Amino acid sequence: MADNPVWKAVKPFANGGVSGMIATCCIQPIDIVKVRIQLGASGSPLGIASGIIKQEGFFTLYKGLSAGLLRQATYTTARLGLFRIITDKAKKMNEGKPLPLYQKALCGLTAGGLGSLVGSPSDLALIRMQADGTLPVEQRRNYRNVFHSLSSIVKEEGMGGLFVGAGPTVVRAMSLNMGMLASNDQAKEQLDAMGVTGMPKIFGASAIAGFFASAFSLPLDFIKTQMQKQKPLPDGTMPYSSAFDCAAKTMAEGGPLAFYKGFPTYYIRIAPHSMLTLIFLNYITEFQRDNGF
Repeated sequence: MADNPVWKAVKPFANGGVSGMIATCCIQPIDIVKVRIQLGASGSPLGIASGIIKQEGFFTLYKGLSAGLLRQATYTTARLGLFRIITDKAKKMNEGKPLPLYQKALCGLTAGGLGSLVGSPSDLALIRMQADGTLPVEQRRNYRNVFHSLSSIVKEEGMGGLFVGAGPTVVRAMSLNMGMLASNDQAKEQLDAMGVTGMPKIFGASAIAGFFASAFSLPLDFIKTQMQKQKPLPDGTMPYSSAFDCAAKTMAEGGPLAFYKGFPTYYIRIAPHSMLTLIFLNYITEFQRDNGF
């Protein structure tokens, strides 16, 4: 099966999607707490999680899981598959030698941007489903699942409504994947050179990747969240006319640190998700190699 040309073409995408979906099932409760903090919830992450459970029920922590899984099935499938294909092509052009860091970064930027275009509608559905509980009862959208969310968006806002906030989503994905994928490959090479192998290498490289993914992407994630959850003002206008307008108003009101609101929770959400995705991807790839897939 390993020599099947169709499977060889599909395998990087399938592996990426499966690893991302498993990681999402583990991380979903942290993700909803992160979104609530960005939307103005006060208190510690544990306090916010406790409040959600008391007021809205335990399974609210998994609200939007269907959208999250669809997002991984589209976005992560595309970005990890494209990254592996792009880096393999780049290595061939580099005569099989390891790529310099800047080329890895360019591969991550490209894969992240293209992948995010595929996953933007499910990302929008995820944000709106997670943010619904923060709205007054009369303003809640009450989406039943990701498919109800997507169909409602198309009915109310047209096809273009599926790509609200797509600009910040693409830029955020480019920065996240530049930090995550480039640093992971670079860290593996450095750890190999230091004689670190096996699980310590996999865990260490993924931990480094998780940190850089978080640090590079949070400001853009903050802008994306604000753009996607906004509702019309009483006069019919939107609070933010564009991502640049959102960034300017945020900077004016809270300074540069406002973009890093909720960083500890964001890090706890992004770093483990990045780590788990890369760890699962590594084990899936090794299992396939050892068993002739």
